[in-house]
Amino acid sequence: MSITEAVAPDAIQRARDLLAAKPDGLIEAIAREAGVSTQAALELLPAGQRLFVAGDRFEAVWKELASWGEVLFLMHTPDVVLECVGALPVGSFGHGYYNIHGDSPIGGHIKAENCKAIYVVDRASGQGRRACSVQFFNGAGEVMFKVFVRRDAERALLPEQLARFETLKTTFA
Repeated sequence: MSITEAVAPDAIQRARDLLAAKPDGLIEAIAREAGVSTQAALELLPAGQRLFVAGDRFEAVWKELASWGEVLFLMHTPDVVLECVGALPVGSFGHGYYNIHGDSPIGGHIKAENCKAIYVVDRASGQGRRACSVQFFNGAGEVMFKVFVRRDAERALLPEQLARFETLKTTFA
């Protein structure tokens, strides 16, 4: 069963209407307004804008992202949008966590077993620019964190990371 099948049809229709009105809208905001999970709202995007990867592929996806150099790591809660630029350290499992440490401002402990879905997302941002991210979701259909392809000084996506993003899409399709 898809995550949208478990949601009331009227809430899904509200989310569809909100996405139609603002196709580049922030998915978390659309989900909140419609009364659905972020993952349910994301599933309503056209298939070309999102690619599902099973959550049990967490480590494989993380290791690929760790080879990209400095990325934009983002956590978005109802209260905080936290952005951090840094390389993702390759981690290891221990004590129930995927532990990441290294010479990067990004570090800590991730409950990888809680990752139930990963999406490779390629869509327009609120500024009308292409935004490319890899988003990790928990069992409640909410985002654990996102990893974005970075931009240069002119706000263009970094070509090398964009190429790696495109490769990731084909590798995990």
